[in-house]
Amino acid sequence: METGQTMNFNTYRYFNEVAETRSIRRAADRLHIAPSAISRQLAILEHSLGTLLLERTNTGIQLTPAGLMLERYTRHMFRDLERVQDGIKNLKGLRQGEVKIWVIEGLILDFLPRVISEFNDNFPAIKFSVFSESTDRIIEAIIKDEADIGVVYNVKSRPGIEIVAQYSEPVMCLASKDHPFALRESVTLAEVCSQQMSIPFASFGLRQLFDKAVSRQGLTPDVLVSSNNLELTKTMALTGKTLAVGPALAARKEIRDGSLKAIPIHDADFADATTAVCVHRDRRLSYAANEFLKKINKAFTAVGQHSLT
Repeated sequence: METGQTMNFNTYRYFNEVAETRSIRRAADRLHIAPSAISRQLAILEHSLGTLLLERTNTGIQLTPAGLMLERYTRHMFRDLERVQDGIKNLKGLRQGEVKIWVIEGLILDFLPRVISEFNDNFPAIKFSVFSESTDRIIEAIIKDEADIGVVYNVKSRPGIEIVAQYSEPVMCLASKDHPFALRESVTLAEVCSQQMSIPFASFGLRQLFDKAVSRQGLTPDVLVSSNNLELTKTMALTGKTLAVGPALAARKEIRDGSLKAIPIHDADFADATTAVCVHRDRRLSYAANEFLKKINKAFTAVGQHSLT
C-alpha cells in the first residue's frame, strides 16, 4: 500500500504529464501506465483540492484556472527535482545530466551541432534536448522553466530574463551568388525592399527589427514568402528568386561555400543587432547546463573573432 506522501507525489507527477501533453493517453504512454490509473488519480486530486483542474473539449484537454496554477507549481517542482538529482550525480563524480536549450533556427544546422559535438568530447554522459523556435517563444520557455538556456536574436529587455552574453550580429542582406546584388559591397534598405523577399513571421526578433526599420523609413517591402521556418527563407534566397535578411551566422555554411553572399545594409538598427544567450534570472542552473553555458559563450566569442563574410 502506498503511503500518502508517495501517492501525492505520483498524483502530481501524473497531473504534470497530462498538463504538459494535454492528453491522458499520451501521458499514460510516457509514464507506461494505464490511462484509467491516471484518470483515477486526477479524480482524487480534484476531490482533495475541491475544484476541477481539467476540462475535456472537442480539441482535447484544457486546464481550468486552478489547473493552470497547479501546472506552474508542478512544472517547477519536477524541474527542481531534476536539478537535485543532477547535483547528487555530480557529487558522485558521474557528471551526468541533461541540458534543455532553445535556440533560434539559424543556429541549428551548423553552429550548434559543432558546439555540442565538441562539448560531448569532454562530457560524454551529458545529454541534450534542443528546440528551435522564434525569439518570443524561446523567452516564454525560459520564463516557464522549459528551457535552461536560450539563444535569441535581438532580444528586448524582459522581466526575469538575464542576458548572460551578447554578440554583435548585424542584419545582412542574403543574396544568391547569381543575384545582381551579389556584386555589391553594400545596399540600402530601400533597395532591399524593392526586390522580392522571403522573411520570417512577426514572432521572430529578426522580423520585429526589420518591420521597425521599414516603418521608420516608410517603405513597403515586396514579400513573396513569409514563414516560421528560417531555413525556407534562406533556401528561397539560394534559388535567386528572392532576397533574405538575417545574421551571417545563420548562413555560415552557404557563405563559406560561396552560394550566398552576406551584404551589409545601411541602417543603424541593423548594424547594432545582437545574438544573446539568456537564462532565467532567479534560477540556478544545473551542473550540466552551467558547463554548456560556458562552452557556448566561448564558441560565440571565437566566431566573433573571425569574419563570416
